[in-house]
Amino acid sequence: MQSSIIQIKNILVSSEIITECFSCDYEKCGGVCCIIGDSGAPIEEDEAEQLEREYPNYKELMSEAGRHKIDETGFFEIDTDGDMVTPLLGNVEECAYTRFEDGGCFCAIERSYCAGKCAFAKPISCRLYPIRVSTLSNGLTALNLHRWPICADAFKKGKKEELPVYKFLREPLIFKFGKEFYSLLEGAAKIFNAKS
Repeated sequence: MQSSIIQIKNILVSSEIITECFSCDYEKCGGVCCIIGDSGAPIEEDEAEQLEREYPNYKELMSEAGRHKIDETGFFEIDTDGDMVTPLLGNVEECAYTRFEDGGCFCAIERSYCAGKCAFAKPISCRLYPIRVSTLSNGLTALNLHRWPICADAFKKGKKEELPVYKFLREPLIFKFGKEFYSLLEGAAKIFNAKS
């Protein structure tokens, strides 16, 4: 089915966020999204401040190399597109905030947050994946579905569980865009699915 665009206030939502299914399959991927990519995870300006403020609460969960990177470059870098991103280690693709545990990769920030020691969960770009957020030249915000080969199993698992992307990401969508937006998105999904 060809994707279409649904407008909710000043946000343009790809219909794939309603029609496609997704559910992280950590057992299959081992969290490799933390160590694979051309640049770090996109971060917003206020998130850079939160990363710095909360650093004492999560730094002990980071690797020694990760802490050294933060000491060296700070809490973010500017990538080749001019965007603020999480720092990567040396010539590898590993995010400085990665924690290795039981043979898998985790986010040190999120680990600390889940333990109740940190007030910042992790960058919203990570929390919203596989949704990618962009700001258009007309000022509107666009939400599109991103397909990363390393997440192929997550799309399969989501389909098996019949869990649409927007439902899987309910909490981060509400955190970023508010309850009203999510309620309107749910309503739009019902109408869109009824027409399909």
